[in-house]
Formats: sequence, C-alpha cells, structure tokens
Amino acid sequence: MKKRFALPVAVSALAALLLAVPSFAALKSGTAAPDFTLEASLAGKDFTFSLKEALKKGPVVLYFYPSAYTGGCDLEAHTFADNKDKFVAAGATIIGVSADSIKRLNQFSSDPSYCAGKFPVASDADSKVAASYDLKTTAAQSGVNDVRGTAIDHAFIQRVTFVIASNGQIVATLSSDADHLTPDQHVKKSLSIVQNIHSGKTP
Repeated sequence: MKKRFALPVAVSALAALLLAVPSFAALKSGTAAPDFTLEASLAGKDFTFSLKEALKKGPVVLYFYPSAYTGGCDLEAHTFADNKDKFVAAGATIIGVSADSIKRLNQFSSDPSYCAGKFPVASDADSKVAASYDLKTTAAQSGVNDVRGTAIDHAFIQRVTFVIASNGQIVATLSSDADHLTPDQHVKKSLSIVQNIHSGKTP
C-alpha cells in the first residue's frame, strides 16, 4: 500500500508563501558546483558532510527542500529512501539540504516514514549554501506548523535538485518552480540522470 502524505492547512499556508515569492535563477548546467561542508545527520547521528569528499565516490544528487515534516518534503524524502539502492547502484550519493536545525534533522533522518536512515540530510541554518547556489529563501512566519503540529521557526529554501558530476560540474538543475516538478518527480528525474551517467550516456 502506497504511503500517502497529507498537506495540513498550516503547511498549505507555507506552500502559498513559497509560491508568492519570485524565483531566483538557480545555477544551471555547466556551472561548477560551489563546494561546501555542513553539519548533517544520518540515521539520527551527526556528522560533517563534505561535497568535495562525496564527489570522490561519484556523482552527487544535492536536493534543497523547504522543511522537514511538511507534506511535499516528506514525500520527497520517502521517495529518495525507497530508491536509495538504485542511486547506490549508479554510484551516486544523495544529500538533502534545508534550513532545519540539526535537532529536527536527527529526528527526520531516522524516521522510518521519511529518510529511514538511508541517506543524510544537512542543516544550512543560515541559508548560505543555498545562496551560493542562487536559490531563494523566505523567512519563517508565525502560525506555520509542520505535520506534527510543531512550529516551524526557520527559513524555507526553494525546492531545487542539482545533479553534480564527479568532476564537480552541475549536469542538471531540476526546479519545482521553473520545471513544475512534483517532489517525487525530482527523485525520478535525478535517478534517471545518474543512471545515464553510470552507463556512459550524456545527461
């Protein structure tokens, strides 16, 4: 039975807020991916994620999302978790990035309904990494709660996925705003791209 992810009223307000803000021009294919290190969580445990180190193993799927424990982001994390073995088979690393605190991400990364301990999520609390990728952020607003009823007190980062080749070059930019992609389509399209890279095809 497929898991369904409801969109509470407060989260709907978040979606409306994000749609109301003009999009920035996210970095495009052919651009060198800005390097970064961030505090991250895998299965509830803190560690330091380094893009440079991850690229030594192969392509990286870097996906930015507005907030843990919100409808679309929950679906996206669940879909990445379900497809983790396929990304591994293609030699790719997944890393999710949001402005959530590491405390929230420790819960989210280990939750069997979402990341399920299968891939890491990192905290870009000041949105500096998001800014380096030319992504928009919107400030937190009072009265917006997550699916658990907990207030969201951090900024929201635009939902964009970057597929980065092992040489550090962005080979694809997938945007919910520009490309009208649903959260699960980010997963499917990025998986297809890394599978093509693995098989020697041009993305």
